[in-house]
Amino acid sequence: MSLVDQVEAALDTIRPYLEADGGNVSVEEITPDNVVKLKLLGSCGSCPMSIMTLKAGIEQAIMKAVPEVTGVEAINLTDIDDPNAVLPANMR
Repeated sequence: MSLVDQVEAALDTIRPYLEADGGNVSVEEITPDNVVKLKLLGSCGSCPMSIMTLKAGIEQAIMKAVPEVTGVEAINLTDIDDPNAVLPANMR
């Protein structure tokens, strides 16, 4: 199984939680030094809690399932202080 397939399988374990809040995630790139670069989709892309989702959920799931991965980054994180950030409806 390729590294991308392993990362996708790890993401599939948490996708239902992301989708429940109207979000999702896609793998954009895995660098030569095994850093996974993700794009947060839907409400995850504009949520001020996206850094928490990334660090506490997505990163943990990937790094636990795929030990070869050295890091996880989102290419489009929304800063918690961003005035355009919007919480999903069920989190307000």
